[in-house]
Order: sequence, then C-alpha cells, then structure tokens
Amino acid sequence: MSDVIRAGAAPKPVGQYPHARRVGDLLFLSGIGPRDPASNAIVGNVHDAEGRLISYDIDAQTRAVFANVRTVLEASGARWEDLVDVTVYLTDMAHDFKAYNAVWAEYFPDIDTAPCRTTLGITALPTQIAIELKCVAAPRGKSE
Repeated sequence: MSDVIRAGAAPKPVGQYPHARRVGDLLFLSGIGPRDPASNAIVGNVHDAEGRLISYDIDAQTRAVFANVRTVLEASGARWEDLVDVTVYLTDMAHDFKAYNAVWAEYFPDIDTAPCRTTLGITALPTQIAIELKCVAAPRGKSE
C-alpha cells in the first residue's frame, strides 16, 4: 500500500500521475520540471513572435526545479535534507552541465550530506524544458 501526494502549491503534473508517492519509509517524487506554479509557464524560456523556443536559461530552470522539488517535499511532510537519491535529466549535457552543477553545489555544499546523484544527457523531455529531476527521499520524522 502507498500514499499518494498531490502538492497544491506545486505546478500540476503534465500527465496522469501524482506529485509523489510514499511507500514504507521512502518517498518517490515523479519527474519535476521548471514550471512556475502560478502561471504554468516554463521558467527561463524565451520564445519568438511565433511561439518558437529561441533560448533558455539553465540557471533559472535549475533553481525553479529545485524550488518545485522543495514544494513537493514539504507537501509530503519531508525536507530538502531528506533527499537520498536524485536523477537529473539534461537535454544539452555539453552546454548545461557546468551551470547546473554550480547551482547544485550551492544547494548541496557538503558532499557528506548531499544525496546520491546521477545526471543523464537525453535528447528531449515531454515539454520544452531543459532539466527534470526524479527524486527519492527518506523523511526522518513522522509525516502528517
């Protein structure tokens, strides 16, 4: 049996799935991207007059993803420090890894308390986002 978590303050999922699911002592977050929770716009994207994506800001998208992960964790009764494993998907590893990795180091300055991490370069994500995170957390306290 598992508990489904829907985080009202987080951006809506782009498909038919919950924000997270608790199974035993672990919390599994669905893939989370850099959407603004209020407008559903993709943070950091710049479009031309016809609506085509012409550029994006990986720093802004990384910070937005981290904020959205934190929102889902909090809605689940967990904290940022409870993250134990993070899989990161980048659509342009060669161009974006350095900037993304610098933001990661700000949010996880101590390697001894940082979660495990795997970063994958992929060709596309379901929407025009450059980064998505898939996370597992082990909440330390009793969740409400």
